[in-house]
Amino acid sequence: MKIVVLAGGISTERDVSLSSGGMIYRALKKKGHQAILLDVYLGYEGDIEDIFERETDWAAQIGAVSEQTPDLEAVKSLRKDGGKSFFGPNVLAVCGMADVVFIALHGPNGEDGKIQACFELMGIPYTGTDSVSSAMAMDKGITKDIFRAYGIPTPPGFRLKAGEEETQKVIFPCMVKACCGGSSVGVCIAAGEDEYARAKQEAFCYGNEVIVEQYIKGREFSVGVMDGKALPVIEMAPKQGFYDYKNKYQAGSTVETCPAEISPEKTRELQDIAERVFAALRMQSYARMDFRMSEAGEIFCLEANSLPGMTSTSLLPQEAAALGIDFPELCERIITYAVGACGGTIKGSERHG
Repeated sequence: MKIVVLAGGISTERDVSLSSGGMIYRALKKKGHQAILLDVYLGYEGDIEDIFERETDWAAQIGAVSEQTPDLEAVKSLRKDGGKSFFGPNVLAVCGMADVVFIALHGPNGEDGKIQACFELMGIPYTGTDSVSSAMAMDKGITKDIFRAYGIPTPPGFRLKAGEEETQKVIFPCMVKACCGGSSVGVCIAAGEDEYARAKQEAFCYGNEVIVEQYIKGREFSVGVMDGKALPVIEMAPKQGFYDYKNKYQAGSTVETCPAEISPEKTRELQDIAERVFAALRMQSYARMDFRMSEAGEIFCLEANSLPGMTSTSLLPQEAAALGIDFPELCERIITYAVGACGGTIKGSERHG
């Protein structure tokens, strides 16, 4: 098939997206597809008539994810047209020529339903969940409202808009999060009033609304869901600090264990909740849910990721590998879900531990 892997963009997760896109592109080439990798913001300036037939390593210039978030102003300066449109030159035209677009974007504009809605209006098939569920999952405030409505356990907390007077008491330590961010960008732990003030200032750099919630001391887990069925549970144990941007993408920063070394009962509980979240947010195809387990064994769902990372350190590929699904096959299954060719169910039992 002719496949566009769409990555990059101008969110704080640009580097993560490019890394995901490079891996996906190479995997699809191994599967024999006519795949190309496009930066959604920078686009492609050349002739596009035979773009899928060219023997080009579209991922050759992509490096590892750095410890720091990217310099987006430097990226914007590369656009000759001033970057008025989110879509770079020829991006929509090339996507319209493809059989399917594999969305490897993360963060605002790529993961929040906007690009999905655009493709829906244009009749362009794409991977991942639809525009509505993408928008709900991206906004942590809306997500938590839905969790509460569906009885899904989540840490107690509240939303706070910039300049709004606080009426709820904050219990320390707490977590302060940008409402519509990802990869733990704009996320801080605050142990007291001074740290809380700094955490809010940091989080408000990424939007005009933040989430303040109780910090759950304990262990961190993630559960991928494909076609409504949970994958094995993975545990993330950072060597220092919490599971932040650096610990997510720098190899060796976090000990990741899959399947997680927990009881069968806790495994089933985590998988059940992940499937319930998938259904409550009306997700399709694939997603990943993040959890904390308290020292007392209570489970809390933190958020849902509608386009989970597909880098060399990402969690969903590790969970699939625990079932014997290698990375190229994982990408192939995601493509299958998008085009609806074979129904896209995972072989074996309906749930995997």
